Amino acid sequence: MSETSTASTKTQRTFFGHPRGLSTLFFVELWERFSYYGMSAILLYYLYTSVTDGGLGMDRSSATAIVSIYSALVYMSGVLGGWIADRLLGMRRSIFVGGVLIMCGHIALALPGGMSALLVSMALIVLGTGLLKPNVSSSVGQLYSKGDLRRDSGFSLFYMGINLGAFIAPYFVGTVGQKANYHLGFSLAAVGMAIGLVVYLLSNRHLAEEGLRPGNPLHRSDRTRVAIRAAGIVIGLGLLTIVLGIAGLLTVTTLVNIVTIGSVVLPIIYLIVMLRSRNTSRVERSRLLAYVPLFIGAVSYWVVNEQSGSVLAAFADQRTNTVVFGFQVPSSWFASLNPIATIILAPTFAYLWFKLGSRQPSTPTKFVFGLVLGGLSFVIMAGPAILHGTDTLASPFWLIASYFLVICGSMCLSPVGLSATTKLAPQAFQAQMMSLWFLAPAAASGINAQLVQLYGPDTEASYFLGVGFAVIAVGLVMIIVGKWSRRRMIGIK
Repeated sequence: MSETSTASTKTQRTFFGHPRGLSTLFFVELWERFSYYGMSAILLYYLYTSVTDGGLGMDRSSATAIVSIYSALVYMSGVLGGWIADRLLGMRRSIFVGGVLIMCGHIALALPGGMSALLVSMALIVLGTGLLKPNVSSSVGQLYSKGDLRRDSGFSLFYMGINLGAFIAPYFVGTVGQKANYHLGFSLAAVGMAIGLVVYLLSNRHLAEEGLRPGNPLHRSDRTRVAIRAAGIVIGLGLLTIVLGIAGLLTVTTLVNIVTIGSVVLPIIYLIVMLRSRNTSRVERSRLLAYVPLFIGAVSYWVVNEQSGSVLAAFADQRTNTVVFGFQVPSSWFASLNPIATIILAPTFAYLWFKLGSRQPSTPTKFVFGLVLGGLSFVIMAGPAILHGTDTLASPFWLIASYFLVICGSMCLSPVGLSATTKLAPQAFQAQMMSLWFLAPAAASGINAQLVQLYGPDTEASYFLGVGFAVIAVGLVMIIVGKWSRRRMIGIK
């Protein structure tokens, strides 16, 4: 930044010492997360609750697998959303269009249309989140110069906004959904996204001007070719669906397997494309290679974190004593434990990274801390089964301790990973690089779609111990590869 622009920045109003645009993105993401996590807090229960009680009556194993692939598809859609932002709409327009689609998706789920309404809702929310979420995060990165030491702190504050929305959602959407009617609960999620859209329309002028334009616009000569390819993909998917239906293979198991394979293969292809692109310089290619261990570490961490809506939600509903001071707490309220811990810890970690400045641990080292803590959060969940068996309801403090540990890990890994993604991104792939970051929880959710089917009363202790120690092992390997990664970041700390 020039001296003039720096002086100008100092005279502008700020958001806790950060650019004013951070407040816009903070509140937009707060309400978007309110809508998504509100829906997520009751989705599993809606799927396996009997039809007579207002649910869809699915078996619980299939329901947990569907929740996992839903999460995987939501994150995978970021690839399409990032491409549309980079080549067609720009980040700011993509955010608005995505918000509209998400709101319509929640409205569809609020209607008592059974499985058909669920599928329509999933399609709209998946596409909308793909457009909105990676571009909101990339827009945060655009508010700071490459060397601005406020960047990690800013992402930590932004991350707190995400979890503030997730914190309040279960108490509104969850309570209404479980105590009154699931569809009424889903309608509150739609209202939350509508509020986020209003906030965005009123204050998006504070965002970076470069977000108005595509970073790598699609040339007119290429539009026909791209349109033909897109039509071919849609037709191909349609034909595949018809063939699977005729063969009797259009089942939940088939869908789960396809999503699992796609969620793992897609980020590999994505990285290869960026590494081989003519628009990626030698230095940018080195930084992308440095990013690979971070991405693998992120996938491993999210395997644990992304089970909060499936295995841990089922544990809260079936294995936890939910009577507190004589009051029956809705099991959906436990979904707020994750954001509560984040709201408490985010300012602490934001201040810590800000205070340490250039003395703070490197990004790979922070990832090691995150993985070890994330793994421990699952290891301790084996305690109730080991100590008391699975026939006795567990104290809610086991879940509280688990969420506290996993969020300590998240504070070391997630906002730092967001920041590293924007710093290591090639200039021509800024939005798509953020989409790649969101493919980490997508891959984790795809893997979880297989893992969660192994969870049950007979396997509870071994399940938590196996997954937890595997994640810790990845963290220990990161210690070895961390130096290799740092050498290839070239100018980025």
